Amino acid sequence: MTKTPFKVNTLEEYLNFDDGTDHRYELEDGVLVEMPPGTGKHEAIITLLLIRFFLESQKMGLPLQPRPNGTEVLTNKQPRRPDVCLITDEQAKSIERTSAILTTPPPLLVEVVSPESVERDYIQKTAEYAAICVGEYWIVDPLENKVTVCVLDAGSYKQNVFIGNQQIISPLFPELNLTVEQLLIA
Repeated sequence: MTKTPFKVNTLEEYLNFDDGTDHRYELEDGVLVEMPPGTGKHEAIITLLLIRFFLESQKMGLPLQPRPNGTEVLTNKQPRRPDVCLITDEQAKSIERTSAILTTPPPLLVEVVSPESVERDYIQKTAEYAAICVGEYWIVDPLENKVTVCVLDAGSYKQNVFIGNQQIISPLFPELNLTVEQLLIA
């Protein structure tokens, strides 16, 4: 991750920014931060979660759609691009013909930790997602071999850490049968 010399002052400037490359950026405190492509492991974890969340939503009859890291969430500070975003059908309809930036909190977000995102995923995004009332936030950490499920309770997150063969407990998907080990060997 490198900070670019590019500063933007408004959401519109961010949406219209084009440096002539295929680089992807996330806005952080008015500075564009280059988001390098994820590793194969990172992408495999995202893919597994997309499939599992889709299947669980279908099985439970929930009007939810998992989206990969192209859908952004507008926090009180800035737009964020989570690795997995589980959105409602209503939210999907709201971004159908416009930039995929949600202005309402999705039910569940997931970040997969990489060496350059540890502080951002555990501290900054945790605070930002709680502030906009994201009900459930997963931090999948292949560096530490753990999954932290943050559940919103009275405006702040209660964190549950899962490791090894422990089944990941999700309030949104109470019947999800997925262990940390299964997720991290994706």
